[in-house]
Amino acid sequence: MAVSAVPERTGRSGPAGQVLRVLAAVHTVAVYGQPVFAGVYLSGSYDGLGWHLAGANAVTGLGYLQLIAAMALWFRSRISWPLTGTAVVVIAETVQYFAGLDGALWLHLPLGVATIAALTVLTIGLLRTPLPGRGPEADGE
Repeated sequence: MAVSAVPERTGRSGPAGQVLRVLAAVHTVAVYGQPVFAGVYLSGSYDGLGWHLAGANAVTGLGYLQLIAAMALWFRSRISWPLTGTAVVVIAETVQYFAGLDGALWLHLPLGVATIAALTVLTIGLLRTPLPGRGPEADGE
């Protein structure tokens, strides 16, 4: 008998799960713009650096909004993996942000690749898993 890392839950996602999904999807789309903006800058257009900074501000803000939504989901349903995954991504993005401002490209570039990969996997998990809006006791389990 296989044991799943994610508890089986039936039903559709509640409002907290739906908000988290939307934020994660928008966050993922925004984070994919970052290497594009960096590439514009590296291709010789100084404007790309401004776009990269604006994108970093947007991505960081979306990350913190996603963290708040993940906390709300955890509070309502006690499902912890979205909160843990989001917290790891937000910590990585915060370190990434300050490494970029500092010009520490030795950290900024590989952490950026890892962050994009982690956020993509997290978002796929959020989109594939039902995220009920209330705890097991409310479901009669």
